[in-house]
Amino acid sequence: MTTATHFSSPLVALVTGGAKRVGRAIALELARAGCDVAIHFNHSGDAARDTAEAVESIGRRAATVQGDLADESTWPQIVEETVAALGGLDVLINNASIFPIDADDTLGGFDASRWERIQRINQTAPTALCHFAEPHLRRTGRGCVVNLCDIAADRPWPEHLGYCVSKAGLVAVTKALARALAPDVRVNGVAPGIAIFPKEYDESLRNQLVSRVPLGRAGTPEDVAKLVRYLVIDGGYITGQIIPCDGGRSLA
Repeated sequence: MTTATHFSSPLVALVTGGAKRVGRAIALELARAGCDVAIHFNHSGDAARDTAEAVESIGRRAATVQGDLADESTWPQIVEETVAALGGLDVLINNASIFPIDADDTLGGFDASRWERIQRINQTAPTALCHFAEPHLRRTGRGCVVNLCDIAADRPWPEHLGYCVSKAGLVAVTKALARALAPDVRVNGVAPGIAIFPKEYDESLRNQLVSRVPLGRAGTPEDVAKLVRYLVIDGGYITGQIIPCDGGRSLA
């Protein structure tokens, strides 16, 4: 099994939204690959501490870092606290995002404040974290950024307009930063399809969505985490790419 031990010292990774769901799976997969991991959270403090304990049980160091990504004052703080706790920052995983379910995210339901909050958390905050992390990511020449995009960036859903636009923007950010940060830092995106269903989706809707997936099943957080791990650990000649992890849904 390939691990981060081929580096002279362990990689330090920051996973935003790392307390639960896909973020937790990524944090644990990177820990198993030999990384020390900072788990960012906003409200899920107990879950973040539980994930940190799981990372430590694997034998890696862990830290938890709190911050509201809608608040720009937290952007440098998240980076600084990670570096202070773990001694550096080599890998930035921009996983955290918001996906409004109980709000009208259509053109007809357009609300400027809600729109701007979605863009701020899903697109602006990842860009800002790259800005504040850049000196650390460049320092050793092994820096890596992975942005969690979405296949909906290419096939947007009109009922989730603001969300899809935010992810399309994140795709553009990923490609632009891959050029801006080269050759010291690689920047890629992972575009999940169904990684985990929102709890509001009933069984009928879940079955309907899975029926459109060529591989015939929903994805899992672990599917996404393994692809993130590959890009971080083994994808040394890959940058500027958006890689779907969707069971073929983007082809159907």
